[in-house]
Amino acid sequence: MSSAPHLTQASTRTDLVDWGVQPNAIEGASHSTGRLVHKGPNTQPESGIWVCTPGRWRLAIPRDEFCHFVAGRATYRSDDGEVVEVTPNTAAMFPAGWTGECTVHETIRNIYMLA
Repeated sequence: MSSAPHLTQASTRTDLVDWGVQPNAIEGASHSTGRLVHKGPNTQPESGIWVCTPGRWRLAIPRDEFCHFVAGRATYRSDDGEVVEVTPNTAAMFPAGWTGECTVHETIRNIYMLA
């Protein structure tokens, strides 16, 4: 147990866990892997690494989520029509209740924090 849970080499580490196929697929079969850094009581907060292969799906963000994309390319399109393009070194904050679609064009790697 560490007083500051952490993972080294977060942008390149390969010892990821299979998190399965992305639900709510519209196109393709995106597959996720990842590694938790920390998960608090009732899963709040949660932080970790998430890697996802190409595809497109619906999503609804349950809690505020900060994402730092370190690899890949994706497009997030909100139900209101806003488009957020992500590439390496993009940081984005998706508020709880955000709904829309995600299209992963090139496998993404995201360091995330769910509040």
